[in-house]
Amino acid sequence: MVNVSIARRYARALLEAAGASADDVLQQLEVFVQALQSSDELKDVVNNPIYTVSQRRAVVEKLISAAGNVNPALASTLKLLTERGRFVALPDIARLYRDLVDVRMGRVRGRVTSAKKLYASQVKALEGALEKLTQKNVVLETREDPSLIGGATATVGSQTYDGSLRSQLDEMKRRLHS
Repeated sequence: MVNVSIARRYARALLEAAGASADDVLQQLEVFVQALQSSDELKDVVNNPIYTVSQRRAVVEKLISAAGNVNPALASTLKLLTERGRFVALPDIARLYRDLVDVRMGRVRGRVTSAKKLYASQVKALEGALEKLTQKNVVLETREDPSLIGGATATVGSQTYDGSLRSQLDEMKRRLHS
């Protein structure tokens, strides 16, 4: 497990270095994290001490060049993590960086769970309704859970909004039994 304070320091430094392009850096950073998490070989190379720093550096530089137009602050951070043997912290750094960018941009993230897949227009409508409730810019990720039967639940921060058919049936059952 990576020390959170170390990850937080890197995330803050990257945010300061990214400046106005913090959102773009976030998208690029998430691509690198996805690449790291989806490739066991890449994880092994960047985290295994059997490989020399120069071998790891070469792999990371090839990743950066293959990615195309990578923000210089992010490229420097990736190289620094490689040099210091802290590339394993990249997912934690990305998570903390995303939180810092969200605060800077006045965004709050949430999750909507529905019985069936929601259309993009439905997600946008839910985001709009939740923005009115929270007075913040809401970004939702979606999940499916057939046990809800119908409707949806949305969690934004610590607040949960339950509009599922399952909860309505449970409430009706509770009232009938009391």
